[in-house]
Amino acid sequence: MDIDAFVTAHRPVWDRLDHLVKHRSSLTGAEVDELVDLYQRVATHLSIVRSSSGDAMLTGRLSALVARARSAVTGAHTPAWRELVRFFTVSFPVVAYRARWWWAATAVATIVLGWVIGAWVAKNPEVQAAIGSQDTITQLVEHDFADYYSENPAASFAGHVWLNNAWVAAQMIIFSVLLGLPIPYALYSNAANVGIGGGLMASRDKLDIFFGLITPHGLLELTAVFLAAAVGMRLGWTVIDPGPRRRVEALAEQGRAVMSVTLGLVVVLFVSGLIEAFVTPSGLPTWARIGIGVLAEAAFLAYVIVYGRRALRENETGDLERAPDVAPTA
Repeated sequence: MDIDAFVTAHRPVWDRLDHLVKHRSSLTGAEVDELVDLYQRVATHLSIVRSSSGDAMLTGRLSALVARARSAVTGAHTPAWRELVRFFTVSFPVVAYRARWWWAATAVATIVLGWVIGAWVAKNPEVQAAIGSQDTITQLVEHDFADYYSENPAASFAGHVWLNNAWVAAQMIIFSVLLGLPIPYALYSNAANVGIGGGLMASRDKLDIFFGLITPHGLLELTAVFLAAAVGMRLGWTVIDPGPRRRVEALAEQGRAVMSVTLGLVVVLFVSGLIEAFVTPSGLPTWARIGIGVLAEAAFLAYVIVYGRRALRENETGDLERAPDVAPTA
């Protein structure tokens, strides 16, 4: 084979393929088709050169060109660490930030309900009697409530708390499959449990102990539960009001957003569990324990606001890139 004639005849094809590969991010549909066609032709040229010529330089050049074209055609695999970084700097915070009004409304409504129930229990002895006997309430207030945080080894208690909190948040996510309809009742049950405990402690002038023990971990823990509930109810609302998109597309996008929140809250609740296991029962002064909880809460909210707002400005949704079920809608 006349190698010089071969190169002269096919060099325009190689140069054109090289140009398309370098500008692959801005190709038109016709140019993408051309890229695929030229990739196949140059791969054939490489096979011919390898079998008919000993020109190592030409073989190397064509091999590199074919490899880059193959990457452009098939798509390069994104390293797992980049996907992880993107998840925690874009996907999770932007989904949480986009649900901020649902999140805030859920938190305010649940907290107010908990306060109302707590005040009702604290001011009504007949309500307390319906909850339990005087001896039972005394045992709870004087011993059981505080002992709960220190009766087990910290490490195993952290694992137990993490699983329990994850299950509470998971319930909110599971209920989203039912369009979020059971979520308000689940929030009511949670608010009632906290309110009853606080009301009983307040009735015996132990409210300082109640907040001293529940605040360090409770701030972050409840924030996570409120977020899970918010995105779950938002999923249900998407069915009612999908906006300009088709209802199936909107539901699919919001469903994937719910999954992003689920994965992110695994980490948030793990941190909350560590605080509950190692900080809440520690010998630190009450102000120090509460301070740690406040710092953890502030750090999480700042993280969501900073990264979520930035991602939203860049038109990120937290959804999968190039999701297959998304289509243009007029």
